[in-house]
This record gives sequence, structure tokens and C-alpha cells, in this order.
Amino acid sequence: MTMKLTAMSLPSSVDVAIIGAGAAGLGAAHALAGSGLSVIVLEARNRLGGRAWTVQASPEVTFDVGCGWLHSADNNSFVAIAKQLDFEVNKDLPPWRERAYGDAFPKAERDDFMHAMDAFYQRLWETAQKGQDVPASFSLEPGNRWNPMIDAISTYINGCELKDMSTLDWDAYEDSDLNWRVRRGYGALIAAYGAPCPVALNCNVTLIDHSDQRIRIETSQGTLTADKVIVTVPTNLIANEAIRFSPPLPAKVDAAAGLPLGVDDKVTLALDDAEAFPKEGNLRGATMRTDMGTYHIRPFGQPCIEGFFGGSFARELEDAGDGAIAAQSIEEIAGFLGNDIRRKLKPLYESRWAHDPFARGSYSHALPGHAGDRAVLAAPTDGRLFFAGGCRRSRSEGARWRHAVFLQAKIWSTACDELHRGQRN
Repeated sequence: MTMKLTAMSLPSSVDVAIIGAGAAGLGAAHALAGSGLSVIVLEARNRLGGRAWTVQASPEVTFDVGCGWLHSADNNSFVAIAKQLDFEVNKDLPPWRERAYGDAFPKAERDDFMHAMDAFYQRLWETAQKGQDVPASFSLEPGNRWNPMIDAISTYINGCELKDMSTLDWDAYEDSDLNWRVRRGYGALIAAYGAPCPVALNCNVTLIDHSDQRIRIETSQGTLTADKVIVTVPTNLIANEAIRFSPPLPAKVDAAAGLPLGVDDKVTLALDDAEAFPKEGNLRGATMRTDMGTYHIRPFGQPCIEGFFGGSFARELEDAGDGAIAAQSIEEIAGFLGNDIRRKLKPLYESRWAHDPFARGSYSHALPGHAGDRAVLAAPTDGRLFFAGGCRRSRSEGARWRHAVFLQAKIWSTACDELHRGQRN
């Protein structure tokens, strides 16, 4: 489902350079269209979308390797964009709490678990109202049998265990709890949205030198200069100084380090005899451990099962090499449904976002005590360097891959306003 694009040659000079062709970068490019400013988006990959990426995993299965849900859909900018680009939006109820399949998680157990998790979220909210930016794990009820599984849910939602999650950052997220999908793929939608934008692909930025009147940008394709730069890369790339700044920007690097990208990975498995299984089913076991996956049976009615893994367990599976996530999924599903299911499952595609050199993770969370780092990272530097992007999580139970553009719209729209004012002046 990736779109074939002809990469632009790198210009020697532009008014505005945008680093990263994910949702935030493409959104900035759209916001500047028609401004009279010369604009280029510099993208290290050979495709648009960043962590929004749709592939045709098989002739029958379309798979979003990255983000797949339009969270807070009643406020999400991409709902209107999908309509404009003639992408069908599916508004069916997500399968996260309902539509349980099999006997691995009996209803009485599920109800008890949901009661424990809702009580945890209530305590977490009460702690946040006191202004205490402590680890979210402090709100777990000591000794509650469901604590490991509540922690597993955090790894899906936040990309990390609760001990690494800021209570105040969790509370700052506004979620309408309305979650829709794009039938042709969220990644395909972002690629279509970005198709008209001026983008240089395979153009990895390594240095942003803002020591002179014009900003000099060193890339794998050469050097260019710009009056203004909008940086929309994942926080881990800033924290690890994969992109360096000269003079250095230690406050930005430190803030990015306080907002690391956690790890969430997905896998899709072909499912033989798919009609014997329900569409949009949910499969999860009462496993009483954090190292576990959760499964979506026949999304959109397709003959497949999608698996989700998060946090340190996802990182361990990535480190085990290609195919480890699929192997773990098949093993766990067989434990739920019996060994006969093994012959019906075949690995198709899996993500390994922590090992992706241009992502180094999935989406960001604030470490305890670092909720304020989002404002630090977002603040412009010298009215010439602007920062946006770095996908943030959704706190809906089971929600994944929160898209950057909805959360960062005010940041880059403010940047664009300042760019317009600078042109007029």
C-alpha cells in the first residue's frame, strides 16, 4: 500500500525546511501551502508517513504496521481529510472490551478485571488532581491479583510499564473515547495526504547549524540552507543526537530524553478456515502476567489475526530477531485455543519499531517527573527553529499509535503563523 513517489532533488536554499514526513511534518507542509514561501520536507525514509505505514501483507490482508486508529475521532483532523481523499472510515465499536472469543478469559473474570482497572484509573486521576507527578504504578492497589495485567494494558497504551509513566502526563491527555479506523489503512491515508507535498526522500538530516543568519542543514544528499526549520522527528532521535544541533541545544535534548518513545509492536498472521471465527473478535487470556499479547481476530473481516505487544516484552521479542513476535503470537494463541490452531496460522508481517533507525520506538510517554518536558520541547528557539511531532499515546483501553498531528496541531500552526508574519515583515 505504499505510494511510489519520485524524490525531489535537494534545493540549495529554501524559506522553510521541514524535517520528517510523518503526520506532523506533512501537516506543516499543508499549512504552508499557498503562503508564497518555498518549502521542502526532508524525509530519511524512501516513503511518506513515518510510523504510519500500510502494507499489503497478503492478497487478502491489508495491514497497518504502525498506527491504525483515529483516536478522539470526533476531533481528529484526519477524519475530514479521509473524507476529502475518499477513504472509507469505519465507525464500528472497537473490540477491546467487548467481543471476547474463546474461554481463555471467562466473562466473570473479565468483569472482575475491568472493575479493578477502572478503580486503578480512578486512583490515578485522583493522584493527578493533587499535582503529584509520580510513577503511575503508585496508583496500583497493593496485592491486587490483576496488577500484572493492568500493567500489560499500559504497555499497549503507553509503550511502557506503569513504573515509567508520568501520572500528570497521563492526565493531560484529552480523549473523547471515540475510535474509528480507515479501511484502506491509516498509513495509506497519510501517504495520500502527503502526495502533493514537496518532499525529498532518502534524505537523512544529521546536523542543523543555526549559528548564522541562515540555518545550514547537512543531509545524506548534501547541504541546504533555510530561514526557518520545523523539526518533527521522534523524540528518541533528538535525545540520542542522531540529529545534532550547532550550537548545541541541551534543554531540547534533555526534554526529549524525558519523553522517550516506548515500544509497541504488531504482527499479522494469516488465518485458514477464517469463516469459522468471528469478525472483529478479541482474544486475551487471564494470564496474570505483564509479558503477554492481545489479539484481534479478523479485523475488517479479513482472514487474519493481529497481535499486539508492548513495553519491555516487545523490546525483548524484537531483540530475539525477525519472526520472534509471530512465533510468540502463535504459541500464545495455541495456549488459548488449542494446538490445532497452529496449522491454521501463518506469519505474514510484523513490526520492529525499536530497531527502526528513524523511529527507535513507537510513541512517546513522559517519564515520572517529566510531564513539563512537552512544553520545553515544543518551545521555538530564536523564532527560527520549531519542534513538533513525536507521537503520543492514547489512554483508551487498548488504544494504540496515537497520531502526532492531532496533538501537535497548535504547535506547528503557531510556527506557521510566525513564519507568515516573518514573511510579511
